[in-house]
Amino acid sequence: MSHGYVPVQWNQNKKVYDIILWLAIVAAIALNVVVSGASVPAPLAPSDEILVLRALGDTGFILLNIILAIGPLARLNKGFLPLLYNRRHMGVSFFIIVLAHGIFALFWYHGFGVQDPITSVFTSQGTFETVSDYPFQPLGFVALLIFFLMAATSHDFWNAVLGPRFWKGLHMLVYVAYALVLLHLALGALQAEPSRVPNWVPFVSLVWVGGLHLISTFAGKVDLSKVDSGEWVEVSDPQAIERGVGRVIEIKGQERVAIFRTENDEFGAISNVCRHQAGPLGEGCMIDGLVTCPWHGFQYQLEDGASPPPFEEKVATYELKVENGSLLLNTTALPPGTPRPLVKLANQISEAS
Repeated sequence: MSHGYVPVQWNQNKKVYDIILWLAIVAAIALNVVVSGASVPAPLAPSDEILVLRALGDTGFILLNIILAIGPLARLNKGFLPLLYNRRHMGVSFFIIVLAHGIFALFWYHGFGVQDPITSVFTSQGTFETVSDYPFQPLGFVALLIFFLMAATSHDFWNAVLGPRFWKGLHMLVYVAYALVLLHLALGALQAEPSRVPNWVPFVSLVWVGGLHLISTFAGKVDLSKVDSGEWVEVSDPQAIERGVGRVIEIKGQERVAIFRTENDEFGAISNVCRHQAGPLGEGCMIDGLVTCPWHGFQYQLEDGASPPPFEEKVATYELKVENGSLLLNTTALPPGTPRPLVKLANQISEAS
């Protein structure tokens, strides 16, 4: 969590994470160069520069698939949450790789003509008349521009300046960029003779990313019920809520509510919307007794919806009560940071749950 602007937010865990990440990146690039060079007969082997250019692109594409898969994987299995907390660092690392790939390709293929390299990208390759000759490099260039906007605004400073909703909308463009990358890869493979990339690779990537998002949407553990505002409603089967995780209830016309169960079998309810970047708190978990957003690790106290000092973020809280052995939620939101006691279903919680 950020309470002031600093150029880089690194703690010891993130430093270790980044070291391991970049060791893996360098190893992947080196392995790609070696394998690609050895798999082609010497007379047909591309130059070392081309091997490095392709290795950068391949490694970036693999990282992009991993980044897009982390979110749905974390919804399906809380064990992936540490990757989700550090996804921003992986995203910036990904951009550095594809930026190197893009600059390398720009000047290697377009830096020695009469036109400037960028104009040459959009005018010198292929035609729009047939798929087999469709210009694929401009698609990659536009995708790179989107990735640049995302990397340049990745810090919390820009989230505060642009506002969470605009910031989130901007970063949702990653799916537009992903579609452009798939077309860039598919058309490039179609036009290469012989093709270095099998034609089925973009399809497999789309099935992998799209399939995980669909599965996490329909088979995730979030229990979503729609209720009216301003009334007490029963929380369906609170015993089914696992310790340390939440259940999400959607109030018609308003934001969602996240109900959490602590390790002491106490229940509390806060807004589902993280103050940082509108992340879904109910899809996160409790760490050290604090509700932890699955996107970037922002934390809130369950009893009052406030972040622990020195941080000042606060979310709305909701009243809970027990009647006739049932847990009831008042769907009227209390002002952000309003304290209210946690409640417990006396003698109702099974130790086996």
